[in-house]
Amino acid sequence: MADKTISQRELGEIVWRACDTFRGTLDPADYKNYILTMLFIKYLSDLYKDRKAAYEKRYGDNQERVKRALGRERFRIPETATFDYLYSKRDASNIGELINEALEKIEDANKSKLEGVFRNIDFNSEAALGETKDRNRRLKNLLDDFADKRLDLRPSVVGNRDIIGDVYEYLIGKFAADAGKKAGEFYTPPEVSILLAKLVDPQPGNRICDPACGSGSLLIRVGKEVGGDNFYLAGQESNGSTWSLCRMNMFLHEMDAARIEWCDTITNPKLIEDDELMRFDVVVANPPFSLKKWGYETISDGDRYNRFHRGLPPRSRGDYAFVSHMIESAVEMGGKVGVVVPHGVLFRSGAEGNIRQKLIEDNLLEAVIGLPEKVFYGTGIPVAILIFNKGRKAWKEAQSERDQHVLFIDASREFGDGTKQNRLRDEDVAKIVNTFQEFAEMEKYAHKATLDEMKEADFNLNIPRYVDTFEEEEEIDIPAVQAEIATIEAELAEVQAQMAEYLKELGLDSREG
Repeated sequence: MADKTISQRELGEIVWRACDTFRGTLDPADYKNYILTMLFIKYLSDLYKDRKAAYEKRYGDNQERVKRALGRERFRIPETATFDYLYSKRDASNIGELINEALEKIEDANKSKLEGVFRNIDFNSEAALGETKDRNRRLKNLLDDFADKRLDLRPSVVGNRDIIGDVYEYLIGKFAADAGKKAGEFYTPPEVSILLAKLVDPQPGNRICDPACGSGSLLIRVGKEVGGDNFYLAGQESNGSTWSLCRMNMFLHEMDAARIEWCDTITNPKLIEDDELMRFDVVVANPPFSLKKWGYETISDGDRYNRFHRGLPPRSRGDYAFVSHMIESAVEMGGKVGVVVPHGVLFRSGAEGNIRQKLIEDNLLEAVIGLPEKVFYGTGIPVAILIFNKGRKAWKEAQSERDQHVLFIDASREFGDGTKQNRLRDEDVAKIVNTFQEFAEMEKYAHKATLDEMKEADFNLNIPRYVDTFEEEEEIDIPAVQAEIATIEAELAEVQAQMAEYLKELGLDSREG
């Protein structure tokens, strides 16, 4: 290993500068596909070089043994699909076609893990990258950027292989910041992912699902929370290019056995087993907030999976469509669900109010956690996390403190303040997690609500109804304030008199301008 390894941030910043090739030509939400795909090719190529060098050192001139050993690796990359090969062709008039062909070869060589991953990316697109001359210039610049000598992604140089996956997420985060409102399509801030992962507490052997997985960062974080590799990951994503990012992200984190489906979770779920929804021990998601076109027209004709037996969400807001899907996807007698929602989900009436009431009456809701505003890219609204637990006893049978209450946590006032973005600090995450695990009340922070309390509030879950954060203003001592004013006025009069004496000594009239 090299004496000095390049840091994750340095790697990320080098690749981020490569984005200059596309700035002003493409929207960040579009050019991220080109940048991240090229990073993927570069990493595979450098990893392949490291593996090949190690086998050549072991087997000497016996190329047949080297070839067989490389064939047993977790991935394969043909020589004419490596980054070095593409870089050698950077001046070719058909460089876009050559990159596309390289992607096809990588897919074909790794069908079980990468088939179809690059179907949504076209390096020879005139519509996206311009006419031939401009397109070739941009792609040459891109290859030049990734040929930077500092961007050596061999494990023997960067050390920890997972750093590449972390760089991948660093870039996705940067794209999310640049993409504004479009960011929610593919990214959950890492602090929120960590918080959610700790709240659902996945265990070895668990099946874990994210039905709105985006780029996969939340799903990966929950898997890491287990420790080791004894878990099963599955996800669904409706955006084709984001689905591709998720597959590549899984591969870079050595979680390529994850099942990631490209589909509409509500109208056409593909995580199906024995003609029923697959069931999972842990279900997490940061679904799109208040999605208008969520599939009401399709679902109103009937749902073969009976996900909406507590009620059909309103036509113009799909929040409870995702919540209902997630709850029905969790295993009975113990499945956990953690979902990020806008605050309207807590108190809106009508169809949503009816669904919320039934979820509470079924004693599925375990906690409501309010987060600060501006923690998500592209929106300044505060959000909440809902934790559901299908292992809770019915209200009449509930005996434990946990089963007899719903915990409300107001964590909205504790965060690291940023210019554009607020963030949850380590201590903020730890406080939320500890309070939830201990299921403890805390003045002006957490309250355990009974069913009767929630009934009295008409099943409105707005957090201030349960956690009193009111701060009384300090009582003003009027006589003391008046005495202080009198003292100040007397001191001012004394100073003015002294000033008049000084002016008189200088032969000046204090009334002169």
